[in-house]
Amino acid sequence: MVDETGLRPDMVALVTGASAGIGAAVAAALAAREVTVICAARQVAALDALAARLGPRCRPLVLDVTDPAATAGLLDRLPAALRAIDILVNNAGSDVGGRVRFDSGAIADWASTVETNVTGLLRVTHAVAPGMLARDAGDIVNIGSTAGLRTNENYAVYAAAKHAVHGFTDALRKDYADTGIRVIEVLPGIVRTEFATRRLRGDAAGAAAFYDTFTETLEPADVARCVVMALDQPAHVSIAQILVEPTRR
Repeated sequence: MVDETGLRPDMVALVTGASAGIGAAVAAALAAREVTVICAARQVAALDALAARLGPRCRPLVLDVTDPAATAGLLDRLPAALRAIDILVNNAGSDVGGRVRFDSGAIADWASTVETNVTGLLRVTHAVAPGMLARDAGDIVNIGSTAGLRTNENYAVYAAAKHAVHGFTDALRKDYADTGIRVIEVLPGIVRTEFATRRLRGDAAGAAAFYDTFTETLEPADVARCVVMALDQPAHVSIAQILVEPTRR
């Protein structure tokens, strides 16, 4: 029996946090492979700009992963032809107020980091997984972080959130080991995106200075290539984890 390559033009993908950075790069890479991509994010203007750039393969969806009602009903908001999601890429993340010592940060910021990075991921996965199980096929890709493997100072809550993502992904893979669902985790090191600007509440100069402290940084497209490579394997091949870092750190 021929085991088809993973990615096919008839597939539907849902990418959260798709309006910028890694999410936008993953959406672009999948659209280039003729996958229809539901690009989910909170920023309407950014989603509209992405749709204009990617063309008809991009289907914008305004979604706040921290909203229980919105995530539970996200499939109902899609056209019937797009409700059978083949690929879920959980990329939405936050670290607003981060990179400070735990007691110096605001508890509201720490709670928001956990709510977006962990609870939001759980909500979206819980909405999409039943359909994959019914079809006995699908790919769940969680964008983790090297912070989910090791910790550093001034990183307590973000590291805790990414450790949770890492643990959930590993356990979910075991939950679905007897199904046709592949559970993949991509763990990037430092990636130069708008993420640091959001962490610093709009301080673009401060974010650029932060990234400049590294000898090299990854680009969003580097992570997107890893996602596509994992998805493009034959159905019997599951790339469980990809750890990707800059060569020079």
